[in-house]
Amino acid sequence: MSATPNSREVALKPIPGGGVLIAYILLLATLIAAVILQAVRTDSIPFVLLILLALGVISIPFVLPGFFIVPPRMAKVLVLFGRYAGTVREAGFYWVNPFAKRTTISLKAVNMASERIKVNDLDGNPIEIGAVVVFRVEDTAQASFDVEDYRAYADVQIETAIRKLASTHPYDDPADDPTIISLRGDSEQVAQELQVQLQERLARAGIEVIEARISHLAYAPEIASAMLQRQQASAVIAARRKIVEGAVGMVEDALGQLSQKGVVDLDAERKATLVGNLLVVLCGQADAQPVINTGTLYN
Repeated sequence: MSATPNSREVALKPIPGGGVLIAYILLLATLIAAVILQAVRTDSIPFVLLILLALGVISIPFVLPGFFIVPPRMAKVLVLFGRYAGTVREAGFYWVNPFAKRTTISLKAVNMASERIKVNDLDGNPIEIGAVVVFRVEDTAQASFDVEDYRAYADVQIETAIRKLASTHPYDDPADDPTIISLRGDSEQVAQELQVQLQERLARAGIEVIEARISHLAYAPEIASAMLQRQQASAVIAARRKIVEGAVGMVEDALGQLSQKGVVDLDAERKATLVGNLLVVLCGQADAQPVINTGTLYN
């Protein structure tokens, strides 16, 4: 079965309403003046003139509904006898067939915030995530005819895209593979991916996605405490590793300078003792307590 083709917007340039209104008023005024003049001059009014005046008066309820105004950043979608007639985007005062149905579509940017939803990330951890999406209608025909309600359609598709995005990425950066994109650590890349997914989903409704951002990201309450402890432990380990790396570099520089300047001649055992003492001083949390050794390492 072949897919239904998408609707396409057609620009419509209706008749300017100001000219039609002035011409219609002048026509009625002319008919009324002609009837009055005929009545004054001849005491009789031609039947044809009465018919024209009656038609002019009767046509008022049919002509006036044809006038409409298009505000800035708004559009009117016209349907005449069940067929799409076109879209009026240019702001102004117009007149069209009074039987044409007119639907107003906003062309302004819409800022939609999704609700916080609970979903499992790539590692299976339950997280809470929400997003803010900015979009606008690009094709009014698709927004009017290809979906039932383009705002409700966008709301559902935003939630679906967020669920898919969260399930394909871990919450935090994995320690074993730093190239994997995480929700918390790679916010710009995640936002771009979300925008691409939304554009693919909302194209059917004629919607252009301007921007998409993660507005809320957190572990679910049932595991938030445990995950916080894990993050704290990871931070402590990373800090310790950095301290050890710096301490090793400082010890290496100290041994090199002592050997280069000939301050003291250290054998392997004394070097090991010096290295151990320096590492304790540099890596320890408490202040070092000096101990004066009056003997030697050998007695």
